[in-house]
Amino acid sequence: MTYFVLFLVLCFVLGGLAVASNLSLYYGVVALVLVSVMGCGWWLSLGISFVSLVLFMVYLGGMLVIFVYSVSLAAEPF
Repeated sequence: MTYFVLFLVLCFVLGGLAVASNLSLYYGVVALVLVSVMGCGWWLSLGISFVSLVLFMVYLGGMLVIFVYSVSLAAEPF
C-alpha cells in the first residue's frame, strides 16, 4: 500500500510538471485530467472518499469548460 501511495504522489508531481511545461493545449488538458485522477486516487488511499469524489466531479467539470473555451478561442483565425 505504501508503494501505491508513493506511486500516486510521484505521478501527481510529475503530472503537475507536465501541465506546467507543456506548450500544446490538448496535451496539457490530458495531463491535467490525469493529474486530477492521481490526486483523487491519493485522497482515496487516505480514506477521504467523499471529498475525493466531489473534488473530481467539480474539478473535471471546470477543466472541461475551460478546455472547450480555450479550444474555441484558439480555432478562430482573428
